[in-house]
Amino acid sequence: MRIKEMLPDQRPRERLIRQGVAVLSDAELLAIVLHKGTRQENVMEISNRLIAKYGLVQLSSCSLSELQMIKGIGEVKAAQVLASFELGRRHAIGNCVDRCFSSSKEVFAYFLPKLSWLKKEYFIVVHLDTRNRMIKEEVITVGILDSLIIHPREVFRSAVKESAYALIFVHNHPSGDAAPSVEDQQITQQLAKAGELFGISVLDHVIIGKDSYYSFKDAGLL
Repeated sequence: MRIKEMLPDQRPRERLIRQGVAVLSDAELLAIVLHKGTRQENVMEISNRLIAKYGLVQLSSCSLSELQMIKGIGEVKAAQVLASFELGRRHAIGNCVDRCFSSSKEVFAYFLPKLSWLKKEYFIVVHLDTRNRMIKEEVITVGILDSLIIHPREVFRSAVKESAYALIFVHNHPSGDAAPSVEDQQITQQLAKAGELFGISVLDHVIIGKDSYYSFKDAGLL
């Protein structure tokens, strides 16, 4: 059955217009993004199959090429899906102007939508002023698989240039487990000592998991 052959009150777009976006299921919202189906499946059949098999979380973490490998998803549909998820992530991140971090929970809330879906480790340095307001966030390195190579020189070069008063380190664990590794602990202590030499305080190191986080400060290790 083609979408045009469905009753009007069963079509996703018409339901959105008449009843509002909140009443639509994940599959119906995805159907609106995909716009149309294929000769073998209508857009609702494709959407129901994708949601049932992958779910929103897995779909949102797919690259353009990975999306195109899914049956029924060509280059155009893959681009549409990718764009919709990216808009959602950017909206969740929000405006960082005058953003102030006073707790590890606030750091987690800000960086979760940025980092939790990534398949490689990203090590980020957050530069803060004297009121703990963010001056800048900078990606220092992107890990290869699960390993990171971080040197204090790279971390503090920009911090000195930006006249940062303090720093917060943030990185993700693609495995979803936020527990720190031995390497994480060693790097944190090394960078904290380097901060003392530069006169720049290291306030925290927050590890982002799938839906949890670990704070070195909260654990009493900073």
